[in-house]
Amino acid sequence: MSAPSAVSNVVAGVLRDVEKREAVVPFQEIKARSRDMPPTRDAKAALLRHGCGVIVEIKRNSPVFGPTAVGRRSIESVAQDIERGGAHLIACQTERLRFDGSLADLANARAAVSLPMVCRDVIVDPYQIHEARCYGADMLPLQVGILEQPRLEALLDRVESLGMVGVAEVRTPAEADRALKAGVSVIAVNSWTFDTNDLNRNAFADIAPGLPTEVIKISLGGVTTPRDLMDAAACGADAVLAAEAVMASGDVYEATRSLAAAGQHPACPSRN
Repeated sequence: MSAPSAVSNVVAGVLRDVEKREAVVPFQEIKARSRDMPPTRDAKAALLRHGCGVIVEIKRNSPVFGPTAVGRRSIESVAQDIERGGAHLIACQTERLRFDGSLADLANARAAVSLPMVCRDVIVDPYQIHEARCYGADMLPLQVGILEQPRLEALLDRVESLGMVGVAEVRTPAEADRALKAGVSVIAVNSWTFDTNDLNRNAFADIAPGLPTEVIKISLGGVTTPRDLMDAAACGADAVLAAEAVMASGDVYEATRSLAAAGQHPACPSRN
């Protein structure tokens, strides 16, 4: 990466936050709580529904676009509009440092809908995995570019041991190769760089065709219109993740419905 210090600063900040939370709820306690949670919702089945699925991400802020309209509404009502609009899953940005997110947002959204929930954060410590499960996560992405291979594989095993779906979030072909080596079944290609917040609109098209057919593929970032969704599906996307396209709209329901309808259109490529 071009700016390792930016990555290091974010990771260090995340670990400081984890340390503070662990001082309140010790690791063994959060671990026990996570294993007593009700069964997860079936995220893989949601991803493999007919057509190209839509995952809408709830976020309060963005280092690129600034605050969203979510702050003026309840998380519960936003999640309900997303579900009514036809999304297959809901993601919730829980990272505090750059996105003003929280695990409470995840829990509140999950309580309001029946869709599987994706916890989007910078996951670098086992504590966070158990914590995410306690707050209702059904699917959890791991960012390959910031994790050494043994750490990636260990965290993935822990995610799956709790019944959640582990997703490898990649940005380069080399990272995709590492994800496959780790044995993931779901890969999300992120078009946004981690450190500089630059957008590479060709990332999914460059990486997805080289992935095995059995791997579930998600296009993450840069999908703002139904045409973007159709283009991603043509390159093999089983689902797309949309954030700003919905969060910045004046009508969360209509913005979600527009994308979801495109994903179910007969002309939309699909593995089904």
